Amino acid sequence: MDIGLLIAGEERGAVAGATYERHDPVTGTVATTAAAGKVEDALAAVDAAAAAFPAWSQLGPTERRRLLLAAADAMEARRDTFAQLMTAEIGATGPWAGFNVMLAASMLREAAALTTQLTGQVIPTDKPGCLSMAMVRPAGVVLGIAPWNAPVILATRALATPLACGNTVILKASEACPGTHQLIGKVLVEAGIPKGVVNVVTNAPADAPEVVAALIEAPAVKRISFTGSTKVGRIIAETAARHLKPVLLELGGKAPLIVLDDADIDAAVNAAAFGAFANQGQICMSTERLIVDARVADAFVEKLSAKAKALPSGNPRGHVVLGALVDEGAAARMDELIADATQKGAKLVAGGTRDGAIVPATLLDGVSPQMRIYAEESFGPVKSIIRVDGEDEAVRVANDTEYGLSSAVFSRDIQRAMRVAERLETGICHINGPTVHDEAQIPFGGVKASGYGRFGGRWGIEFFTETRWITVEDPHQHYPF
Repeated sequence: MDIGLLIAGEERGAVAGATYERHDPVTGTVATTAAAGKVEDALAAVDAAAAAFPAWSQLGPTERRRLLLAAADAMEARRDTFAQLMTAEIGATGPWAGFNVMLAASMLREAAALTTQLTGQVIPTDKPGCLSMAMVRPAGVVLGIAPWNAPVILATRALATPLACGNTVILKASEACPGTHQLIGKVLVEAGIPKGVVNVVTNAPADAPEVVAALIEAPAVKRISFTGSTKVGRIIAETAARHLKPVLLELGGKAPLIVLDDADIDAAVNAAAFGAFANQGQICMSTERLIVDARVADAFVEKLSAKAKALPSGNPRGHVVLGALVDEGAAARMDELIADATQKGAKLVAGGTRDGAIVPATLLDGVSPQMRIYAEESFGPVKSIIRVDGEDEAVRVANDTEYGLSSAVFSRDIQRAMRVAERLETGICHINGPTVHDEAQIPFGGVKASGYGRFGGRWGIEFFTETRWITVEDPHQHYPF
């Protein structure tokens, strides 16, 4: 499939005519040939968004709502096309692609509901005859930089709330899924979003640093959101800081799932398997560490390893639970983590082999701090089991990481689980549920090296608007001189 840049409502090639190829991680064939945009192309997208901003920001909330709802319907109508692109570009399974479209459409509908929630307030004042108000207005042009792993969800999240708030948007597509990301922009345009309100920039991997820097530095860009690795997030934040531009960062994770000694083991096993192996573990919230009280660890490991061994893996076009990793390099890294851990004493209790970019559900028992996988985000289907002695050690190990996005606690005693949850250094915690959970209306984000700021609902409104202080005063008021 050949795809171009989406600028001012039109698909076009890069100014230099350059393209790059994205290859299917399973077959190795060309999945997408995409326009390799340069700085000049990126700035053209900024100009288009800036030109569209005055009219879009003044459009009434009812019309913005109607267009966002139409976009949600249009997205769902293209479910099969999104699934084909996701499988070809990143090795995703059909169910994962379907979930992406479902949640992304939900995000557009939630954003539609926000168009009448851009409210201010009257502020008490000590000045006689003065009406003092806090009012919000759109920030301007918003740059959204989205990753490949949940491509429809995370790119739509970068667009939906900003559009509801009256901003215009540039989506900087992932180099790994340019076709999937560009299709989101096309769906919005086809739904009636005016030209220039949504723009999509694709680029070759080697050009990403220069293109992203140009987009951040462009004076018309007022807000930046980035979802991706902590390493790149630091670069984004540093670049934006030089220009005093606010950034919303949702970065890496090392999510712990704590199994206390009074947990329902079967429930914990089911949640652990889902949280660890959904989308091959390539989710920022993915369960990376299974922290289990030693008193129940043998039973937990026996049941979870049996479940992991039974999960089918293979070509995502078949009936499998685990499809391909994003590329063979990611799969080769799983080999490295397994080898390091087993050489240092961990026991392989499930998985451990691979076929190209396909890695089955893999569990390492007895993981310790000396092993790479203890601290490194695997971002794949290779997971750690860490045995601990009691609640306090479980909390200490859970917090022994630079990351702080999602977490989970299993216990039959909800008050006990709440106390543990309050001690965890994460932006998200689920009691008796998996670490992987997202909804359009919730405050989504992390702490520590997992980023700052929150997507979702009214928390998104706070980031994607400016709050202004407006007064209406007595023109005949008394002045001291």
